[in-house]
Amino acid sequence: MSYFLPGWPRKVLLCLLCWAICGPSLAKEFDVSTNHWLVELTHDAGPEVARRVARDTGFTYVGPVLGSASEFHFIHHGVPHARTKRSIPHTRQLRVHPKVRSAFQQSGYVRVKRGYKDAEKVLTTNKQHISLKAKPQLPNDPDFDKQWYLRNTGQSGGVKGLDLNVMAAWAMGYSGAGVTTAIMDDGIDYLHEDLKYNYDADASYDFSSNDPYPYPRYTDTWFNSHGTRCAGEVSAAKDNGVCGVGVAYGSKVAGLRMLDQPFMTDLIEANAMGHMPNVIDIYSASWGPTDDGKTVDGPRNLTMRAIVNGVNNGRNGLGNVYVWASGDGGPNDDCNCDGYAASMWTISINSATNDGQTAGYDESCSSTLASTFSNGKSNARDAPLSATTDLYNNCTASHSGTSAAAPEAAGVFALALEANRNLTWRDMQHLTVLTSKRNSLYDSNGIHHWKLNGAHLLFNHLFGYGVLDAASMVDLASQWRGLPERFHCKAGSVSAEKPFSFGKPLRMSIESDGCFGTENEVNYLEHVQAFITLRSTYRGCVTMYLTSPMGTTSMILSQRPNDDDDKNGFTRWPFMTTHTWAELSRGAWTLDIVMEPIMGVKTNIETGFFKEWTLVLHGTKTAPYANQPADKERHEKLYLVRRAHESGVIQE
Repeated sequence: MSYFLPGWPRKVLLCLLCWAICGPSLAKEFDVSTNHWLVELTHDAGPEVARRVARDTGFTYVGPVLGSASEFHFIHHGVPHARTKRSIPHTRQLRVHPKVRSAFQQSGYVRVKRGYKDAEKVLTTNKQHISLKAKPQLPNDPDFDKQWYLRNTGQSGGVKGLDLNVMAAWAMGYSGAGVTTAIMDDGIDYLHEDLKYNYDADASYDFSSNDPYPYPRYTDTWFNSHGTRCAGEVSAAKDNGVCGVGVAYGSKVAGLRMLDQPFMTDLIEANAMGHMPNVIDIYSASWGPTDDGKTVDGPRNLTMRAIVNGVNNGRNGLGNVYVWASGDGGPNDDCNCDGYAASMWTISINSATNDGQTAGYDESCSSTLASTFSNGKSNARDAPLSATTDLYNNCTASHSGTSAAAPEAAGVFALALEANRNLTWRDMQHLTVLTSKRNSLYDSNGIHHWKLNGAHLLFNHLFGYGVLDAASMVDLASQWRGLPERFHCKAGSVSAEKPFSFGKPLRMSIESDGCFGTENEVNYLEHVQAFITLRSTYRGCVTMYLTSPMGTTSMILSQRPNDDDDKNGFTRWPFMTTHTWAELSRGAWTLDIVMEPIMGVKTNIETGFFKEWTLVLHGTKTAPYANQPADKERHEKLYLVRRAHESGVIQE
């Protein structure tokens, strides 16, 4: 099934759906060039020809790009890892070769780990065995009691029962067996006693050093402990007397080392996200563009090709599951400006504290699907963080940030995939929406309240559809019967230059019939994207709200006080919302653009110009849950939505 709109040129569609890759909306033009080249050879030249071309031109052959028969990754070791100017002679040397169709030197850009702090190295050793006075069914791992996100008994001031409910999933017999999660990060200490038996060496690779051994590079600050910590949250062994236990302790974990170089390139990202897609089930990423409250950035062309190929063809056609940390930019940032977290092909996960609040570093946005946990009470000096594995056979109790949240979600998804190996990437998103719980989550600032959308689904701007519930997810997954085909509908567009300013907001509407009567008809919604082009004298003052025909309002862009951009604005940037999930698509969609005041900024003189808005709806023609089980006691959310769909009148 194609994920492109019929009638649109494929390259144009890819550019539109993949964040207008070459447009000025991707922050600023990067002026760093690396020693990596993307080389396209004559049609189906093959790896042997590519190796000869590399030798002829003085380059080093790395490998094919995304399994292509004509595109290859070359490196030139005589060129610095990062330089301010492109090496025109080296590129020309490639292009004049008779077997080379094109050659492009790769730009370098910044990608940062989420949750790392220089002062975060708080360790316990696996030799410290804590005597647990617990029931026999509890793991005997010494740090299990510190893993409040697995079993919250109220320890460290948390709310009893506010956890992932994995104990119940384990009791049902699920451990993630047969499922492989790849940690795309700075490497994994695969010699660690708590990881080595669950480590999948065959599915692992080091894209920073181009070898099959993704062991973290040593630093005095233990900066490269990030991936090892994430891996332990997913697959740390159970009942071995070492550290804690992983959410999916019976699953395999692969290491894809790709963060540890001065600058990221599109080739490295793409190769990692497209690595062995029929072996790897879940890709977990706890990183992204800089969380500085002013960056607007996302995947480049090759990376988007890898992700699209993953959801279309990975897992032998079922689609890979990409899990993304929503970001650590705090309330002054918005994860809808992060093209990875805001992608409809990823599951964006935010974090909550052990008492139900958002952590101070949490970003919020309308694309967040659900939440897991990161650390304890936001205001507590001794707030507990996440306990997991650490470098060199050590343990840590100080993993934090949404970095900790994403691998917890990956672990829960591994349990669900064990329960039903036929789940698609879309099934996983629907299961996330239908089984996540409000539990005790709340906004301590009283700004973002829980609301019902038009399909009776409870959502929150901070937490998405709630905290993941492992037991509920595996229970529903085991009975899941698949979904109708997914379609994309271009609902309409507005193209006209219109001013807006402080006190003079801009409101526009698009009347949609959900592409009724066409092969792309969408009646029941999944993701909704608003591709928007605008400029303003202070981009951080701009807020935007999208209201569905059923009256659900999504804040698709919040204030970003640090974003002082006055030139780039947004160019066909796809602001995405999941808040209208399962609603009906037909009717008037309204976009409000508001210039809101920011302390210290003379907002009354700031102005903006809107240029374009294109609304794209994603979902199904037929009711998605008509064939699903409808047990009110076990799956109340599914029961309510299905009943509403059957009645034909969704909103009250």
